[in-house]
Amino acid sequence: MRDLKLAWRNLWRNSRRSLITLASIFFGVILSALMTSIQYGSYDSMINNVVKFYSGYAQVFSEAYDENKTINNTFELSDSLEETILNCKEITRTTPRLEYFALASSENKTKGAIIIGIDTEKEDQVTEISKWVNSGEYLSGDDKGVLLSINLANYLRLQIGDTLVLYGQGYHGVTAAGLYPVKGILKFPSPELNNQMIYMNIQTAQELFGAENLATSMIVMVEDHTDLSEAMVYLHKNIQSPLMVKSWDELQPELVQMIEGDRAGGIVMKLVLYMVVGFGIFGTIIMMLAERSRELGVTIAVGMQKRQLAWIVFLETILTGFIGALAGIIGSIPVISYFISNPVKLSGDAAQTMIKMGMEPYMYFSRDLHVFYTQGLIVFFLSVIIGFYTIYKVYRVRVNQALRA
Repeated sequence: MRDLKLAWRNLWRNSRRSLITLASIFFGVILSALMTSIQYGSYDSMINNVVKFYSGYAQVFSEAYDENKTINNTFELSDSLEETILNCKEITRTTPRLEYFALASSENKTKGAIIIGIDTEKEDQVTEISKWVNSGEYLSGDDKGVLLSINLANYLRLQIGDTLVLYGQGYHGVTAAGLYPVKGILKFPSPELNNQMIYMNIQTAQELFGAENLATSMIVMVEDHTDLSEAMVYLHKNIQSPLMVKSWDELQPELVQMIEGDRAGGIVMKLVLYMVVGFGIFGTIIMMLAERSRELGVTIAVGMQKRQLAWIVFLETILTGFIGALAGIIGSIPVISYFISNPVKLSGDAAQTMIKMGMEPYMYFSRDLHVFYTQGLIVFFLSVIIGFYTIYKVYRVRVNQALRA
């Protein structure tokens, strides 16, 4: 305790020098926390875009549908299935879908489209699809109309109130054909979704494809992706053959690979940042030792053992690292909180790239706790490692040379 008090007093004998060291650690923690927050915020944004626009956090479907995604491999909807899914406390919502392909036509224009039959109320709770209605209105519970994605509507030259012709093959080869009024135009941030999506009430879709009370999947949502692992354990235990369940990462392996690749690149970038921070701290420590060389020599000359002196100087470095890292953690909280509430909107080529990837053109930030404390711990341990250099230098002090410094 006496050595600690002495180290604390020594730290503030030259407050200017100590503040320079603290500032290098402080800003190093904030910069690394910002970089990590942006990185994990982008991952959360990617995941949310996938699960809320389309896939959900998990899907329940038939084993046959997993092998061959045809309307013939649907399953029958039942209240018992929905109750089984919602009995898991981590699962917040579920909604059925009937998905298949058909030709969409208007006058002399025809294009292949994805038809998605939805429970309009539950689907809006899961994917908030109504907020993407660019013109017209969202579907009501028994509405016989359709919602078209904007690029598809433009290609077919359809507007609100016009009639869409759908033609294709339904359940077990029946002819699927019908005329449907356009109730709304959807504009997603993803070009892929804008090019081919048609939404209709699930009962209307079942009538179109001759698939009464059938669905291709049940979409499962949790409050946050961190709750998904426990929900999947429950679902794997309670969803029995011929049905099965897959999580979003199993349904979207390309996205998982993209995140893993970006995470690896982020590690390299943070290593470079940590090197810059480390050399900044190291530089201030070297400056401190150079300024104090005479002081160290005098202290040894009057009888203090090098072992005790090295320990006190090492404690000074640890205290500096701890205070700087703690201040950096505290300082990063309001900075990152501001950017969480006010995400940075991208423009130009960066925004176009994000849109093409199916993401909103914003730079999002994460509030995960490890974003804050992990960076502080890493920078603190960097300062501890550098502190061993001070021990080495104290043991290397030559009293006769130090007294003449």
